Amino acid sequence: MLGRTESESSAHAALAARLGEWSGVAGHSAGSVPSLADDVELLDLGTPTDTLATVASIADLAAVVHLGHPEQPATRLEESLLAGDPSLILTAAVAVPQQWVWVGRPDATGGAVVIDEPGLRDCRDVLRTMGVSPRLVPTRTPVEERVAIAGPAGSLVVERDRVPAGLVELPGSEHLAGRRPVWYGLLESRADWPRFDRPAQVWLAFGPYDDHRGSLQPTLAVIADAGIDLQHLRSHPSDLGPHVFFTSFSCPRVEVLDALVAELDARGIAHRTLAVLPAHDLVPGPQALSPRWAGA
Repeated sequence: MLGRTESESSAHAALAARLGEWSGVAGHSAGSVPSLADDVELLDLGTPTDTLATVASIADLAAVVHLGHPEQPATRLEESLLAGDPSLILTAAVAVPQQWVWVGRPDATGGAVVIDEPGLRDCRDVLRTMGVSPRLVPTRTPVEERVAIAGPAGSLVVERDRVPAGLVELPGSEHLAGRRPVWYGLLESRADWPRFDRPAQVWLAFGPYDDHRGSLQPTLAVIADAGIDLQHLRSHPSDLGPHVFFTSFSCPRVEVLDALVAELDARGIAHRTLAVLPAHDLVPGPQALSPRWAGA
């Protein structure tokens, strides 16, 4: 069985399940999972916290979740995973073409743009450049109610397959369709991480073995000695000490991850593997910055 959070786009999550050929059965491997029907409906598992707890407690239930990017994880997801049951782990990722369109009545002029949480997450930058005024509604709000909220002059941003009769795409909708794909992952409950003999993207969280200035350096040295080049490193305050650290990196094969974790154990460094994602094709990559350094 497959589910999603109540605040996620059902259309995008279902498309991710189809593209990834995810069945939700723990222990799946690439090519072994039957394709899902086009009309697949994912279970609404409630809030993100409820979703994680439910996946951890029900056998053969998995969830489709928004990742951010395999190389640059969404902050809230990292934190939720580390605060959740230790059996939770992401085991697959897929890039999903965005399905958002901007629609309204043919004679719509101005007015608020009614949009839900995942729509605002994915389209915020484009809407800002177009100078529109988003009006946020809960993801569960029916389309008919959104139309009523928008009124005769307003408009909606919705998934293409949910456009109600009588509404048409408005000028500027093409900019939403041109957005980069959105990455989704498969969240499962497992006793250990998947085995892999080709590169995989790994999310690893850890806490330094001691709490003092410079205590991070020995852990980074262990990671460097394993031949791993971090692509993502972020700290966050912890109830058990000043900080925990979140990382993401490409790992060539599972033996490298096994050896790294064994060395962390030997040094008394707390850790947890949050994701092992097959990394044969992580295109497009994270949104790049154009830095302007001091003195440049």
